[in-house]
Amino acid sequence: MTKILHLNLFRKYFDEIANGTKTIEYRDKTDYWKKRIEGKEYDIIKFRNGYAKNAPTMLVEYKGWDVNKNNEYELYLGKIIEVNYE
Repeated sequence: MTKILHLNLFRKYFDEIANGTKTIEYRDKTDYWKKRIEGKEYDIIKFRNGYAKNAPTMLVEYKGWDVNKNNEYELYLGKIIEVNYE
């Protein structure tokens, strides 16, 4: 069974990931993100641009995570599997 991490993004970052110029997604190192990232295994990240019913979505291979010097989570992105702008 494929394990999916669901994340929302602003359009600018959604487009940068879709066109391959952004390969790391950052999240603040808070308790909220700690529960969702640390100790969890995912296969795919499903990005969503907004909350509308027909908001654009994208599936991207998940390659793991780390914490950077700014105390942020870095989520490493792999191959783009699917982009849906409908």
